[in-house]
Amino acid sequence: MLDRSLEMSLNCSSHLSGCVTRQRNLCKIRLNPVLAMSPSSVILHTDGSGKFPESGKSSSSGTASLSSSAGSLLGHPNTVGIIGGVSVDSTLNFVSKVVHWSKENEENCIPFILCSDPVLNRELLSLERSSSSLSSRNELSQFDHTRIVENLRSKRVFLEKSGAHCIVVPCHISHSWHDEVFKGCSVPSLHMGECVARELKEAKLKPLEAGSPLRIGVLATGATLKAGLYQEKLQNEGFEVMLPDKPTMEHTVIPAIDALNRKDMEGARNLLRIALQVLLVRAVNTVILASDDMRDLLPRDDPLLKKCIDPMDALARSTIKWAQQAVGEGT
Repeated sequence: MLDRSLEMSLNCSSHLSGCVTRQRNLCKIRLNPVLAMSPSSVILHTDGSGKFPESGKSSSSGTASLSSSAGSLLGHPNTVGIIGGVSVDSTLNFVSKVVHWSKENEENCIPFILCSDPVLNRELLSLERSSSSLSSRNELSQFDHTRIVENLRSKRVFLEKSGAHCIVVPCHISHSWHDEVFKGCSVPSLHMGECVARELKEAKLKPLEAGSPLRIGVLATGATLKAGLYQEKLQNEGFEVMLPDKPTMEHTVIPAIDALNRKDMEGARNLLRIALQVLLVRAVNTVILASDDMRDLLPRDDPLLKKCIDPMDALARSTIKWAQQAVGEGT
């Protein structure tokens, strides 16, 4: 029932954690004239069909649109549009970082519009986990991603019309179709791979071995690695990219995802540690851990995790930097 409601947070710092939880205890707030007061942030949750509840007329393609009387939901020049990823939890984790890292005081945070779609969540999660499953790789090769791309594009268009001046997608696998989704977009979008590569370049790292190039490892599911989104961006900045070799993928990474699907968390955790160690002994400066599932397997105080980079952090920092610059340009 509540999955079919339009969720709104008029105060991102106080209502964010209550809007969506693991148990889907959603805080429902009806549409009312207070929207004319330009709320700080808005969270949009689609219904069970993957479409937004009617706030005007929707096109036949399922692209949500605003009614002519409503106009943009937010009018701030630094409004960020966010398209949710493989799970509500991972999306809200990203949003929480943006909110808390951007606040200068208790009343100041970046205005944002967040689209959350359970249909898209399920499709992305299924694709990501299937890509590293021993039993599903043949099916993956025949997978038609057209529906996912159209879904992502419809949300991008909706965010543009809703007043977003920059759009981000805190989801690794969604970046596989970044160029397709944002083709013709009227506002800038931040690419997670570019954000990570830029931060590593600015860090002025030194090779672990004298005379060797700077090596950066990338550990992710098969679908993310196959898309090459991190490899290309890192190579453009002059880094040598180290990926898991075939034996590592077949004996550690893929079995780790299979163990995760079976809820064997300890087995998945041990296999992940082995995969990370294999990359680290190849003299990489750091490892980009481009998988929410993998990142969440390790405890925060795990020594191996300290040698990894979470691309979501880089995207959050770049989002904040863009918003701050947008405010400066608008004053």
